[in-house]
Amino acid sequence: MRIGFIGIGNMGSEMARHLLAAGHTITCYARGARSRERATGLGLEIADTPAKVATASEVVFTIVTAGRDVEALALGPDGLVHGARPGLIHVDMSTISPAITRSVAAQLRKRGIAMLDAPVSGGVAAAKTASLTFFVGGETGEFGQVRPLLEQMGKAIFLMGPSGTGQVTKLANQICQLANLQGTAEALLFASAQGADAARVREAVMAGYGGSRMLDVLGKKMVDRDFAAGIVAALHHKDIGVALDIAHESGLALPVTAQVMQQLNALMGSGFGEQDTSSLLLVLEQMARKK
Repeated sequence: MRIGFIGIGNMGSEMARHLLAAGHTITCYARGARSRERATGLGLEIADTPAKVATASEVVFTIVTAGRDVEALALGPDGLVHGARPGLIHVDMSTISPAITRSVAAQLRKRGIAMLDAPVSGGVAAAKTASLTFFVGGETGEFGQVRPLLEQMGKAIFLMGPSGTGQVTKLANQICQLANLQGTAEALLFASAQGADAARVREAVMAGYGGSRMLDVLGKKMVDRDFAAGIVAALHHKDIGVALDIAHESGLALPVTAQVMQQLNALMGSGFGEQDTSSLLLVLEQMARKK
């Protein structure tokens, strides 16, 4: 297929690589020098605007940071809407507000362009091995058209319901994930402070009901003191902020998530935003030293 791809970052470049390996032709738009360098290294065609990406494509994937970025890429002066033919499918893999997703999808639909929200879970490691999880919101027919492409980048693909429900599911995933990650950091700090071997505690707890993917994967990073970014902490900070904004607007109390957000705020304030979110352990250690 003729595919457009916008967001040639750490994850996006790996995802594009798998699509290339499957034989697709990819046209991309890349603003930053580093992204353009990655695109050139992969052998991608580089277009000057998102509109030109849309003109060259049957399906356009985007994976960017924030809702305002998705709005600009889709609807801005040089956005996809100005170059797309009717029937184009825009698959947004960013993690953004479901309300923004629904708004953009509705505006694109008026122009004959379909949109699926398909945020991903798994980080760079899963992107490299084509084992990402996709949470998809949108119409069944369009999902069926795009699913073979998603299968070339991921292993677990879920159609969650209408537009926006992919984003809702991804935010629910982030709430679960960060609550577990904060608990992991506290458990390992507690074990170390009481004279136990944190590595052995992690191994033992993994065998019981306290086990989790966060304790398994990021708990090991904490034990190994490896805080190099697999999942950049700033992105988790952004995602939890989106979830809490929605909860506030809906009148929902999320006390654990709110407390985790305070720890993420401290993480960002300590300069750990570009490190792995396992750096929550470092925040706790700083707090302990101050007492």
